[in-house]
Amino acid sequence: MLEERVMSKIVGKMNSSKLSFTPVRMTRLPNPKPGQKYMLYMHVPFCERLCPYCSFNRFPYNEDLAHGYFSSMRTEMKMLADQGYTFETVYVGGGTPTIILDELVQTLELAENLFGIHDASCETNPNHLVPEVLERLEGHVQRLSVGVQSFDNGLLKQMDRYDKYGSSEQIIERLQSVQGMFDSLNVDMIFNFPSQTEDMLFHDLECISQTGASQTTFYPLMASPSVEASLKATVGMVDYSREERYYHIIDEVLSGGPNPAYTHGSVWTFNARKNNMIDEYIVDYEEYPAIGSGGITYLDGNLYINTFSLKDYSKKIDDGMLSVMGTNHFGKRDRMRYRYMMQLFGMRLDKRKWFEDFGCTVEQGLPAEDAFMRMAGAYDVDDDEQITLTAKGRYLLVAMMRQFFIGVNSLRDQARAALPPDERQLLFGSGIRIK
Repeated sequence: MLEERVMSKIVGKMNSSKLSFTPVRMTRLPNPKPGQKYMLYMHVPFCERLCPYCSFNRFPYNEDLAHGYFSSMRTEMKMLADQGYTFETVYVGGGTPTIILDELVQTLELAENLFGIHDASCETNPNHLVPEVLERLEGHVQRLSVGVQSFDNGLLKQMDRYDKYGSSEQIIERLQSVQGMFDSLNVDMIFNFPSQTEDMLFHDLECISQTGASQTTFYPLMASPSVEASLKATVGMVDYSREERYYHIIDEVLSGGPNPAYTHGSVWTFNARKNNMIDEYIVDYEEYPAIGSGGITYLDGNLYINTFSLKDYSKKIDDGMLSVMGTNHFGKRDRMRYRYMMQLFGMRLDKRKWFEDFGCTVEQGLPAEDAFMRMAGAYDVDDDEQITLTAKGRYLLVAMMRQFFIGVNSLRDQARAALPPDERQLLFGSGIRIK
């Protein structure tokens, strides 16, 4: 699609100038704004093994390091509480947050006591869908998100996930066993693997219905700079020319027709009709402090990037400082672009709230972006109150978010460049664990 290629190139250029940071040392974040609702993000960077497509901050699991890490994260959480921050919900991402269960539960209990959190989302992997893990999470986690990526055994082997997390048949059985234990069960999938055929994609969609999951998210494969080499060596080079066709297959199978089984929660998240929850925290909460190594905070038009070094993270917290290593300020136009993208990603841009916050219309604030999307036929409803998307518009937002997250991954690469030699060796060298 011509519009996708033009839009991807433009977003890529914007990323290179806006998604960067200036080094900084901070003891505290800006104070919370009265009446503002915040979500707390926690990052747990430990994994049993590192997947070739993942650009998040992650390290091979080391039990001693993990105990100390969670202790530091709880201290960092208390620092936010001392500043007056309150949170309705928490999202625990990774890495694999359930990799050391006692520490995770202790951290969630502290969040409940400090903030009265009543809604927690947590990521996990299929091999952790076992009674000894699930029973500990009940009462502390309301939304569980499981990284599956594909139900094709060949693709699972290419990704080095088959031996690690189980076969397609085993994963489906485990997911079925979880039904009813959590308010929301999300299955994370990836589409447009180089060796993925349309038949394989249809098979993935059939398997989703078999799991009984209340939600599924289909992310496009993203060839970020840091993982291009490992992607090429394992699953192959990404072919973006097929992405639109594959997305429309997913969209039609899950949410098309007169009585669809799923409805859109975001452009790439699909909710079973009985479920209206969504685990894309950036849709419901525009501002969110992040704790933990590799977390990224967005507050009042400012990005704050936490150190990616586990050693530096612990030292900063021990010294009574936040783990922030860099920051970047978004001007008004950048904030409008971010709002425009995130609200349309969530399927609806609120025009009244836009005018209240920015003092202009969408057309006045972002004339080029708005004109481009209109000419592309991206808008469905466009009245005094809102903008919603056509099927074509939904795909353009998928491509836009893909390019945005590639830019965020480049930001992560900048942070990784500051890692000390032993931690860089851990990630990019022999894989020997940190002592």
